[in-house]
Amino acid sequence: MPLAASPALADDAKPVLTVYTYESFIAEWGPGPKVEAAFEASCGCDLQWVGLGDGVEILNRLKLEGAGTKADVALGMTAEMVPEMKATGLFAPSGVDLSTLAIPGGFADDTFVPFDYSYLAFVYDTETVKNPPKSLDDLVNGDPEQKIVIEDARTSTPGLGFLLWMKAVYGDQAAEKWKTLSKRILTVTPGWSEAYGLFTSGETPIVLSYTTSPAYHMIEEKVERYQAASFSEGHYLQVELAGQLAGAQNPELAKAFLAFILTPDFQDIIPTTNWSLPAVAPATPLPEVFSRLVQPAKPLAIDAATVAENRKAWTDEWLQALGR
Repeated sequence: MPLAASPALADDAKPVLTVYTYESFIAEWGPGPKVEAAFEASCGCDLQWVGLGDGVEILNRLKLEGAGTKADVALGMTAEMVPEMKATGLFAPSGVDLSTLAIPGGFADDTFVPFDYSYLAFVYDTETVKNPPKSLDDLVNGDPEQKIVIEDARTSTPGLGFLLWMKAVYGDQAAEKWKTLSKRILTVTPGWSEAYGLFTSGETPIVLSYTTSPAYHMIEEKVERYQAASFSEGHYLQVELAGQLAGAQNPELAKAFLAFILTPDFQDIIPTTNWSLPAVAPATPLPEVFSRLVQPAKPLAIDAATVAENRKAWTDEWLQALGR
């Protein structure tokens, strides 16, 4: 047998772990390549990513595929989606000890494992925006000529998070506030990548992203041009989750991967690749620039059961207010 053929045969013999996630997670600059290498170093397996548009789209895809999905693990959904995800019957208990989590407000669940968290924020270009909004009210009632880009609440986790942020602050007045804000919206994108691409290409000076997004520019590009606006009402907390599919073809590998998520080998990759905060206290100190990011004094969140009960009505309200 030719020697050159041996590695391929060896790879073919390895069990495959298929993980659905969002596209930016597996980008060349994202955490995916490093996570894959770290897990494969000990699992004796071949971790294969399947990139989808955004966190909400992952769940939509799983619902369409049902029990026949080829995914062993899904990674990238958010905490407010837990009741909806459990109602599908597609996920299995994780068996992972979550006692080491360091997430504001805590998180407890028998099925889903948090892999990071972050706060939603509006990131602005300091060369264009000289007086950034200091509150959600400032943003809503700001200059209609200074446009913003947000993400779609039906397909993306930041879009859904902003829907909940508006509801957490304005309650029954949210529809009216959406109508006012709509005058500032340049466009609504399906996911975060498209929105942030419009921002960095100069199409818009303000974009819905995260308090941690400026860290990327400060560390990778050595520029402080892009900053997050600090809002007095607080910032909405987004906790990202992974879960094992009940019909996983390799359930033991899936369980091992979920346990791996809370180890330093995974968590230390997150801050400077996914540009978010680790789910457990980091074994390696965060880079200095993280201490200069917006530190929300008031995390905002709506409990997952309330979100599940009202999500369709709130989404319909959002669609109507934006004339969609």
